[in-house]
Amino acid sequence: MRLHLINPNTSTGMTTRIGESASRIAAPGTRIVATQPDSGPVSIEGHFDEAISAVGVTEEIAKGERDGSDAYITACFGDPGLMAARELTRAPVLGIAEAGFHVASLISTRFSIVTTLSRTGIIAEHLLQAYGFAHHCRRIRAAEIPVLDLEDNGDAALTRVIETCRRARDEDGIGAIVLGCGGMADLRATIEEAVGIPIVEGVTAAVKLAEALVGLGLGTSKHGDLAFPRPKSFTGHFAHLSR
Repeated sequence: MRLHLINPNTSTGMTTRIGESASRIAAPGTRIVATQPDSGPVSIEGHFDEAISAVGVTEEIAKGERDGSDAYITACFGDPGLMAARELTRAPVLGIAEAGFHVASLISTRFSIVTTLSRTGIIAEHLLQAYGFAHHCRRIRAAEIPVLDLEDNGDAALTRVIETCRRARDEDGIGAIVLGCGGMADLRATIEEAVGIPIVEGVTAAVKLAEALVGLGLGTSKHGDLAFPRPKSFTGHFAHLSR
């Protein structure tokens, strides 16, 4: 199985860490290919960043189709470009927020989300509503750290995340926590040991769900709104997307 993991931002260090975390959890025989767009934001921390990064996600899907990928994961908690990516392939495409919500709901009746910044917490709230998980989530908490601090100021960022998770554990009446950033992919076990309740991390959750979908022989439906895009011309910077 070839599982194409797309980091929607352009931080090479984060792509490497996410890929390594996915490889550690993957089943024998699953090959993780971790990539990132050639152009775009170095971190994704708002709607504008997501809009720009979505184009890069679709371009990585196109590359994966040429290389014969069996499934895809978009490794940003805002799930940028997820539906557009699903239009481009019959293979399963999983966003890490959606995957994290599904897994957390299977092991607890209520969960909280611990993310990086308050503004991205609002994006997570929109996703909970869109995916139908709003009634499962008790609270969205932000550690108030920029995404790249997870890479550039790792120890201090980890301490803030653990402190925030402990407050969620003690105050929210929950059974599990969902980590709200792809850059936390390599921190799950450390945080779980420090906090003492199940910690769900979207990249690793998506790997196992993708493996299951491929094993079941299930892919993205091409009946309805996720059918392949209608052929048309694009102009200017997007002329190469003409079909």
